[in-house]
Amino acid sequence: MNHYILEHFRSYSTECPDAHYHQIRALHEDLSFTWQDAKALCPDLCRGWYELAHLAASDRVEFTKEFWATKFHLDPEFIKFLNSFFDRIDDIGIYLTQTIEDPFFKPQLVYSLKENEGFYRGASPITEEQTLQLQQLFSDSLLPNDYLHFLQIHNGFAKLLDSGVESSFQLKKVNLELRSLLAEREPLKTFKGALIDPNSLIAFYQSYHTPSFQCFYKEWYPKQEMGNLYYSAETHTISDYAKTDAETEAMAFETFTKWLKFYLEKLA
Repeated sequence: MNHYILEHFRSYSTECPDAHYHQIRALHEDLSFTWQDAKALCPDLCRGWYELAHLAASDRVEFTKEFWATKFHLDPEFIKFLNSFFDRIDDIGIYLTQTIEDPFFKPQLVYSLKENEGFYRGASPITEEQTLQLQQLFSDSLLPNDYLHFLQIHNGFAKLLDSGVESSFQLKKVNLELRSLLAEREPLKTFKGALIDPNSLIAFYQSYHTPSFQCFYKEWYPKQEMGNLYYSAETHTISDYAKTDAETEAMAFETFTKWLKFYLEKLA
């Protein structure tokens, strides 16, 4: 594990008063936990992650890559990118973390990048019940399939200390925050001056707890599913989605997978 992970996953103590967590269990390092003990400690832990913790580091990386590939098998270009992404990973850890407010631990799958580049961390996969609740929350829209497939890997995902891809539990709160921000400002317009209905934006990512969001846009279906745009409250602007030939520059992506590829690119 690189040193950024070791610095982040520390328990609170008098020697470490600024730690993020009250208690931590590194499941991949402590193999004494039975499945029953681990599940009692962390109800959200899935059996697959428990089994993953008992494999060698190289096997954890390989098995996780294969699991991602099953969710995106219809996108050969993204599968090719996944191979290069996982080549940058030297270990995958399973951490159980508890804050002072929580009675139970929460599981995180942590992707350690080589050469101390940083790390990514993901929450438990979404359940069928949670998927139904998410679809009911946005019952007037069909959320992109590749986005829903990603939630089956991680229902919440971030790099370093980023807010990241919000979990389904947080989407209502995040979108209410976005609606509130838009209500306080002058009407939002496209770069061509057309008005944007605030209700046509569905925020799924927030940047480092700032009022900046990546949003599905209900009026833009470039690949038969909703594309996504970037909204910044600082400038009160939305991406120019006419610039699809320069997606990263414009921060307008035709698919969730293309945005995810951008998010997984080498950290600066």
